[in-house]
Amino acid sequence: MLKIAFDPIYKHPLPDGPNGEPHRFPMIKYELIPEQLLYEGTCTPANFFSPAPVEDRWVLGVHTADYVHQLKTLTASPRMMRKVGFPLSEGLVQREWIITQGTIDCSLLAMQHGVALNVAGGTHHAYSDRGEGFCLLNDVAVASYYLLENKLVRKIMIVDLDVHQGNGTAVIFQDEPRVFTFSMHGKDNYPLHKEHSDLDVEIPTGTTDSVYLETLYETLPRLLKEQKPDFLFYISGVDILETDKLGKLKVSMEGCKQRDQFVFEQAKQHGLPIAVSMGGGYSTRIADIVEAHCNTYRLAEQLFF
Repeated sequence: MLKIAFDPIYKHPLPDGPNGEPHRFPMIKYELIPEQLLYEGTCTPANFFSPAPVEDRWVLGVHTADYVHQLKTLTASPRMMRKVGFPLSEGLVQREWIITQGTIDCSLLAMQHGVALNVAGGTHHAYSDRGEGFCLLNDVAVASYYLLENKLVRKIMIVDLDVHQGNGTAVIFQDEPRVFTFSMHGKDNYPLHKEHSDLDVEIPTGTTDSVYLETLYETLPRLLKEQKPDFLFYISGVDILETDKLGKLKVSMEGCKQRDQFVFEQAKQHGLPIAVSMGGGYSTRIADIVEAHCNTYRLAEQLFF
């Protein structure tokens, strides 16, 4: 059975900004994705589970003690929180701890069922000692640490296809040979200063389906053959869509779906468990964001079950 990490706290709105303005980040997608999957019959309530907050010991395997203390005591600097894009609150911190455990749980479930998905996560801009870009904890990095520390895997590959580079992830694992970081992202997109992943593939502004998919089709199979991972994390951001306000690419809804299908097919072909975190999506119409994300779940259900 397809298992999906979701908790009602995901859908709680964050407080408005300091001047009363609502947040730009489309938080409502975390509520609408499960609702759509249930409505159309792709999933039933049995597919969903609610994670508990992650234990601090796993967070501290990736993030510094000082940074974790700042978050848990709500003393992180206003300057950093401006870079994060959210006001610091107890609810925000609790949500990050739950999201991170959700990705750990999905990694364990993927080992049983082949695939599992987290409705949230993909918080790849979080560094060991700071957050930015809507990210406080790096959920995939913490889950990777959990798997390695418990000797459940030998080598992990992080396939990050969000339109933004996984800069925090790249730095966290820059000296860890057991984790291969692959980021395929917009060349002219955030962050302005790119870090060095094990492999960075920059996609030019305005790239359409054919070039985007051809690049992925040429790159991912080669990496799997060369690196021989035994576990995949997949950050499946849908901000590659042409409709995305921040993405700068011109990938269609069908092209985004074909991307997900190819990643899943490669995982199946190589017998690799794959845990999926949603990543970003900022299209003007929330329906476009939800549809693109739901395609990821539909494909996981069709291809693995």
